[in-house]
Order: sequence, then C-alpha cells, then structure tokens
Amino acid sequence: MPEHEVAARIVDLAPILSERADDIEQLGRIPDEIGKQLKATGVVRLLQPRRWGGYEEDPRLFFSSVMDVAAQCGASGWVTGIIGVHPWELAMYDPRAQEEVWADDPDTWICSTYMPTGKAIAVDGGYRFSGRWSYSSGCDIAEWIFLGGLLAAADGTPAQPVQYVHFLLPRADYTIVDDTWNVVGLCGTGSKDIVVDDVFVPTYRTATDQSLHDGTAPGATADRSTLYRMPWSAIFPNGITAAAIGIAEGALAAALGYQRDRVSMAAGRIVEAPYTMTVVGQAASEIHASRLSLLGNLGEMWDHLTAGDAVAMELRARSRAAQVRNSWRVTRAVDLLFDHTGGGSLRMGTPLQRFWRDSHAALHHIINTPDASFQSYAGVAMGFEPRETIV
Repeated sequence: MPEHEVAARIVDLAPILSERADDIEQLGRIPDEIGKQLKATGVVRLLQPRRWGGYEEDPRLFFSSVMDVAAQCGASGWVTGIIGVHPWELAMYDPRAQEEVWADDPDTWICSTYMPTGKAIAVDGGYRFSGRWSYSSGCDIAEWIFLGGLLAAADGTPAQPVQYVHFLLPRADYTIVDDTWNVVGLCGTGSKDIVVDDVFVPTYRTATDQSLHDGTAPGATADRSTLYRMPWSAIFPNGITAAAIGIAEGALAAALGYQRDRVSMAAGRIVEAPYTMTVVGQAASEIHASRLSLLGNLGEMWDHLTAGDAVAMELRARSRAAQVRNSWRVTRAVDLLFDHTGGGSLRMGTPLQRFWRDSHAALHHIINTPDASFQSYAGVAMGFEPRETIV
C-alpha cells in the first residue's frame, strides 16, 4: 500500500517537532507556527467528511499518525489526538453546524472539554449557556470548541431527568483563562480553563451525549459511511491512548539512543548487561503490542462495518477495556525504561525525562480510569449489559 500523503508530511515534520519539543514545553502551549505546520500535514482532516474537504479515512491511519507525532513531541501528539477526533464528532451534527465551521475554511480546528460543568437554559431556538471548564487542550490554536453541559430549568436547577448535552461555540463566545495550566507533564498542551458567560447557542449546534453514543445524532443518521458508523468508544478514547502509545515510542527511541553507548560503574557496557537489556526488550515489546492492540481492534470493527454488519457489544466492550489497558501498559513500560537509565536521564533537557513525565500525565485523563471498563467487559463477556456508557 502506498504511503498516505499525510503520513509522508508527518515524517517531514518530525525533526522540527523533536527539535522544538523542549521549547513547546517551556511555552506551555503549542506555538502558532507549529500549529500551522501540523495543520498543513492534514492530520486533523483524516476523520473529516470529504464533502467538507476532509479525507474521511480509515481511522487506523489517523491514530497511527497521532502516535507518530507524539513520538517526536508528546504535547503535539496529545493535541493532535484530541483535536483530530473533533471533525468526526462534528460530522454527527446538523449540517448547518458543519457549514458554519467548515464552509470558509476546511482546516478550522475545534478544541473541547466535555465535563458537564456548563448550565443551559432552553429559550426560543436554542439555549442560554454559561459555565467554567478545565483542561481544554490546544485551545490557543483552535477557532471553535465543544463544551459539556447539563440542561437546567428556568430557575437554574438541573432538569429532570438529567440531560447531558455537547454544545458547539465559536471563539468569540468563550474566554481562555491564562495561567491555568501549570503542571509537571504534557506542559506544552496548553490545556487551559474556559469560561462562557450567558451566550446563546442555537439548537442545531448541540447534540445530546446519548445520541452521540447510540448513533442517533442528526449527522449519524444522515451519513452512513463506514467511518461515521464507528462507535464513539472506538474514536474518542483512542485519541488519548494513541498519544500515550506515541509518547512511549518516543521514550523507547530516547532510551535506546541513550543506552547504546552507556557505560555503568556497576555493570560496564549496558549492551552487555543482561538484566538491563532484558528490561529494555520487555518494555519495547509491551509498547509494540499496545500499538498492535489498538489498531487491531479498530480494524476488526472497520471490517465488520464495511461488510454491512453491526459491531457486537462484546467487541465494543473488549476494545474499550483494551484501550484503557494499553494506556497503563505503555506507561509502565516507560517506567521500566526510565528506571534503568541511570542518573543522567534525570537532567532537564534530556528527552527521556520529558517523555516519562508526559506519559504519566496522559494516564491521568479520566478516560483511562480502569475499573468500569474492565468490569463492563467482564460482564458483557458473561452475557450481561455493559456497566458503563462509553462502549
């Protein structure tokens, strides 16, 4: 299969991302010029509908591309993974919302933060929307945002039953709060707080969380191509895990380069130290297996949908559990690499310590919380309903 043009552009950009990774960390966000270069690769258009200038590609290409970016710069890969799944979500929205975002510029980027901390009161034609959110990765280089919120009664009390909705807003309707992203890992993602103060959001720029998960959102029912019949859990959580795997691949490359010529007072030349070499080989195997697991589960779903079949709940639950497990596997693999590289790897400016910190930061995303996904998979395998909605 010939190399995709997006993959080729990422290869060309890789040395720049690697060289600028420390600068990006110090800045605390993706610089505008790096954002433009990432945009020029087309990676964020891989899951975007063709009718709006996207590639509408097999998601395996997108997630492998995220890994390749993250292997050079964890922050850049993280932002690419998160922002890059948003065209897939927008494809589920009313066509009017898609036109607003993409008609003038198919390279328009959308950031997000989905915690339902916003409050929405229904008015004629839409909602009055307010709230404050944390952790909006890449918000400085995006022009729109997806925000989570709960519907409320006119007096501001939560509506019953609880209704969780995703709201789409343009840059003019929200404020980015500076100095709200001071962390030890993934520092360059610029995952800052967002504030919205009583703005109007038309109904066509909303979608319920339930409709996005069960495939009944307006765009999901209008566009039945294979890509947009993939489960939510196959797309959004894997944006996080693909970045985590790529970060681990970057850590592995840094560790291999560091250990190749290293001499230890205790063991002599590291390449002749059986225990350390065993650990490096073990870590490398775990990281590679995680990549294959993520892409393999996606491929199995893709093949079922391409053949006109539904994605069975057992496969969905298994893939979701594997997504979480892969995030933990690669982080523990990075620990093995870092723990056996000696004191030199602790120095600021060495790539391994940055990848190590980024790897642990990635694991802290709520999508990687293990208990519910593992219990859900076990229950589904026994013939019961899943315990979580993200399947």
